[in-house]
Amino acid sequence: MSDATVLQQEIAVEQAHVDRVYARLGELRRDASRAEKEGYQLAGVGTFGALVERDAMVFHAARRRHALDTEYEGLVFGRLDLRTGAVHYVGRMGIRDENSQPLVVDWRAPAAAAFYRATAAEPLGVIRRRMIQSSRERVIGIEDDLLDPEAAPEDMRVVGDGALLASLSKATGHGMRDIVATIQREQDDAIRSPASGVTIVTGGPGTGKTAVALHRAAYLLYSDRSRFAGGGILVVGPSGVFVTYIATVLPSLGEDTATLRSLGSLVVGYDAQRVDPTHVAAVKGSLRIRRVLERATHDAVPGAPTELRLLYRGALLRLDAADLDRIRRRALPRGARRNEVRGAGFDGIFNALWTQARTQKVTNLPEKPDFEAELADRGDFRDFLRAWWPRLTPMRVLGWLAEPGRLRAYANGLLSRDEIGTLQGSFDGLAEHGPTIADVALLDELDELMGRPKQAAKKTRNPFHVRDGVQEVSTYADRQAATRAQQTQREDDYRDYAHVVVDEAQDVSPMQWRMIGRRGQYASWTVVGDPAQTAWSGDPAELDRARDRALGSRKRSTYALTTNYRNSSEIFAVAASVIRTIMPDLPLPSAVRSTGVDPVDEVVPAAGLATAVRQATEKQLTDVDGTIGVITPVPRREEMAAWVAGLPERVQVVSVLEAKGMEYDAVVLVEPGEVAVDASGVRTLYVALSRATQRLTTVGTDPAWRPAMIPRGTQTLF
Repeated sequence: MSDATVLQQEIAVEQAHVDRVYARLGELRRDASRAEKEGYQLAGVGTFGALVERDAMVFHAARRRHALDTEYEGLVFGRLDLRTGAVHYVGRMGIRDENSQPLVVDWRAPAAAAFYRATAAEPLGVIRRRMIQSSRERVIGIEDDLLDPEAAPEDMRVVGDGALLASLSKATGHGMRDIVATIQREQDDAIRSPASGVTIVTGGPGTGKTAVALHRAAYLLYSDRSRFAGGGILVVGPSGVFVTYIATVLPSLGEDTATLRSLGSLVVGYDAQRVDPTHVAAVKGSLRIRRVLERATHDAVPGAPTELRLLYRGALLRLDAADLDRIRRRALPRGARRNEVRGAGFDGIFNALWTQARTQKVTNLPEKPDFEAELADRGDFRDFLRAWWPRLTPMRVLGWLAEPGRLRAYANGLLSRDEIGTLQGSFDGLAEHGPTIADVALLDELDELMGRPKQAAKKTRNPFHVRDGVQEVSTYADRQAATRAQQTQREDDYRDYAHVVVDEAQDVSPMQWRMIGRRGQYASWTVVGDPAQTAWSGDPAELDRARDRALGSRKRSTYALTTNYRNSSEIFAVAASVIRTIMPDLPLPSAVRSTGVDPVDEVVPAAGLATAVRQATEKQLTDVDGTIGVITPVPRREEMAAWVAGLPERVQVVSVLEAKGMEYDAVVLVEPGEVAVDASGVRTLYVALSRATQRLTTVGTDPAWRPAMIPRGTQTLF
């Protein structure tokens, strides 16, 4: 019997079970809807007990119906054939038949752990592990791992060459693949590590670090929902492109309560996309910039009045610039928050004027409270106070650093002359273009340094209020659900997360660690990254201190991922040869599959670069079915995007920094020589070269970026 016939027969076997699961799912949906309707009918009894029973029935039936509605696509994705003779199907949620026998085991349940943990060396009672690939309700493929051949019955069929490697040869689509069915044991150990403390996951390109982080978030929500859904889980990624890329993963696992933010959108009101040059970002990311910002928050407001002159009952009351500076400094000692001590500054003005009025023996001078009330009623005096000590926003203060004189004054003795020169001009685009990603951490720091004026507590809104004296009819369950929603409703600038996930952590600057740390003071953490991929060019020791301070003294568990599942061995050999030029002893992951297709390097004249890039991209469109990433140097992203304009939507143009954490079926990497200009650039190029799963083409005008091991030529197979 041919392999194709065996495959079709086994698909038919699994389709029969999947059909049974979806039929049962339909029954459970109907039962839940019927129970919900019957619950409302109990109100006709008219007793208090009946009303309570009705509310309980309605609440639980509605919750069950919602759960059944949200888990549909790819509901069953795995099967375990055990030595005991039992068969367990693994899926997104647990479903039992009419006799309470399991049709599907929830992937997060202990009974499903062997699906991820079992290996040929330690099969954990599993004979065959099968991955089931589906499109909606239709099974379209299966792949098997025979883990315990000696225990396999003679009639057991094994299809394919391994679930993991086969899945990695498939197209990725626009969102990150849900690889829940391909997680291996070293990944699963990290996913199910203790909920408390800090879980640190390291690994090279393609080892599944991001997948581990997201599945860990889902696992924590499943294992202790009251804690992690109540307190919230924050997932922080390096860029908006990356956050969009991963946005479908947690919902596909049935979890939609986590908050996903990029480093540029972590502060409310901002969604920064602009990127500073590496040397500028290094200065902005240094902890020394905090003292620069602190000095700015204590300085006089640009354009503020430097003198106060008031004619009061025939006497001239006057405060000059020195008086005003002295009052400001007294009201604003180091450590004070400017917006929170505004009243102390105003009190200083009142006191100074009162002292002058008494010294000048003003006729009919009232008591001090009445004196202050008279001044407060004067419009010119109120205008002075607002101009002299306004409520400041972080963006306004950061904009002061665009003035060279102020920047030099604030940075004197903190930054070197070269660093000050590096920063000059970097804040000029704030008003027109908004902040850069590095600026967002500075805005958060300024918000912390200046504080916020006290505001009256908001009244809790009654969700059933229609108008005065009128409320919607609601059940007890409705009211309980509304109460729970209000308890877990978070303010925009929420900072009390129960768990924080930081992906691509090697690129988080010291100032960004401070920003993230404020949102995870009481949290457990998952930190994912690869030091070899870092773009940080600042002080490594300072970075370590900032990270350690954010993570605190919590117990740390470290997991290393050692297998590159993304790249073919041909593609990763190129990336490895590049990073070895600056880190020859770096442990690298092992690429476990080969496609037999070598990457291509094209060297072309500058005049022909645009044409070559478009042609290379069009060729990739014919070679692969999935996404094609056109990766460019940061400054030239928009220019090079125009070169491939009009091509199908599956072509995505990103800069080398936006490519961090991303994955494409094919990559066209443009002008690698413009990226690898220093050690930081070499690490960034290493990342860009390791984004492709199937095809890699580099196109550039300068072949000097290539290690000596790579042959030269106008078109070279690596």
